[in-house]
Amino acid sequence: MKNLVRTLREAKNMTQTELAERSGLSLRTIQRIEAGSILKGFTLKAIARALEADPAALISTAGKKPVVDRAKLINISALLGLIVPFGGVIFPLILTYKTKDSLNKDLGKNIVSIQIILAVIVSVLMIVSPFIQRVLSIQTPLFLIFLIAFLCIKLLVIIKNGICLNTKEDLCIKLKTSFL
Repeated sequence: MKNLVRTLREAKNMTQTELAERSGLSLRTIQRIEAGSILKGFTLKAIARALEADPAALISTAGKKPVVDRAKLINISALLGLIVPFGGVIFPLILTYKTKDSLNKDLGKNIVSIQIILAVIVSVLMIVSPFIQRVLSIQTPLFLIFLIAFLCIKLLVIIKNGICLNTKEDLCIKLKTSFL
């Protein structure tokens, strides 16, 4: 299970050293906090200010298991993309931006980023499939193969991330950097 301060720091693409500089705390203090020390007083305010987070949110989750129920809902809502075109992007995006908890919001952004990339790939493949089919002189509609492969990959990603959210409170399949 990841520490909330570490999760927020990584979401902002900051190193421990950068967080130490921004907060005015020592690197060792940042390391202790990420190792599980309880935040309080000046340290809490400095970390919250540096991470642009609510101090109460940092306190309320300290020492507790993070609640990723909203991220699970966002992940499941991506299944609507199997029914509604681009629903796998639209519905998770709406749920993500209505989420107030920063951990769930970051997880939601990662989920939506993956869904956007999958939607772009399948859209491009659908556009080029008739041309590929004509060049290769294939009788079987190539777009059906691309569509079935896309649906299987989308389902696999959603199931794998759902399992990881239940066990590790984090995503297994995610981009290194979220573009949202």
